[in-house]
Amino acid sequence: MDKKVLIIGGGPAGIETAYSLALQDVKVVMIEKDANVCGNIQNWEKLFPDFKDAEEVRKILSQKLNHPNIEVITNTEIKNLYPQGNLWFAKNDDERIFEANAALLATGFEVFDAKRKEELGYGIYDNVITSADFEKMYKSRKILTAEGRVPQRIAFLNCVGSRDEKVGNHYCSRVCCINAVKQAIEFKELVPDAKAYCFYMDMRMAGQFYEELYRKSQEKYGVTYIRGRTSEAAVTRDNRIQIKAEDTLSALPMKMTVDLLVLMVGIEASAGTTLLSEQNDVLGLYGFAKPLGLYSEDNMTTKPGLFLAGTCKRPLTLPETLADARSAATDIIKYLKTTK
Repeated sequence: MDKKVLIIGGGPAGIETAYSLALQDVKVVMIEKDANVCGNIQNWEKLFPDFKDAEEVRKILSQKLNHPNIEVITNTEIKNLYPQGNLWFAKNDDERIFEANAALLATGFEVFDAKRKEELGYGIYDNVITSADFEKMYKSRKILTAEGRVPQRIAFLNCVGSRDEKVGNHYCSRVCCINAVKQAIEFKELVPDAKAYCFYMDMRMAGQFYEELYRKSQEKYGVTYIRGRTSEAAVTRDNRIQIKAEDTLSALPMKMTVDLLVLMVGIEASAGTTLLSEQNDVLGLYGFAKPLGLYSEDNMTTKPGLFLAGTCKRPLTLPETLADARSAATDIIKYLKTTK
């Protein structure tokens, strides 16, 4: 097939779509704004729910880009995307123009900036960190407080930046609950005698093996789950963190002091997703790109030749993202076969 597809974004969705197209003899130009491909999984050590080594997954994905039909361009951010006739054009800051028969948005997601929740103390108190910060610590197998101590009491707080009217995100980010379970287990494996608490609104264990891992965290590792809404965090004289919350099961207020508070930050639309979606009138809720439909048209848009894959549409897990990318490739090939 003498056709070319432009893929914007070099994360899992972009890579999997590119490889699926390349296998069908479609030429692909994949453009990534950062120096490296693979997107957000570069920031994780292990993946849920099977604790798969993230580096191994990154290697598998990266190897797919060695296909001769795939050209990868990094350190290039697309600022303008537009159709002209039956072709799609993309332009970067240097006014370089890329041309193709179809385009795919695979611009991924960004993690919620926890500083927007000032009452939780991120960026204010030393011993309040995010789930992304926890992953960086875990890579060195050393979970430590700002003073260099091994925490004996740690709390994981779910729904930071998700299901929150104050910040304007009413949706569930899908990954935070199971990620809190994973990180609590990782902590308990490193510090077996410590106490680990997880504050939650609802534990949403909807994926395969999620419920089993949740049960295992309690039965084998002794993680304590508290159904409660946290109103604020404050620092104590000895630089520990005091949490004020409501135990919603007993309808009583409570206080708890921990050595380290981990904020489970949710998923938000990336700036690139919002920008390019708005330019093409496919901007949906919360800054995500809007597909044509949720069922047979989930990878398509109202613009012929413009397709979507992965978390540029909404929060998805990694297996869901990869499956969605293969679906996008199928729709793109159908489109290319019907256009000149």
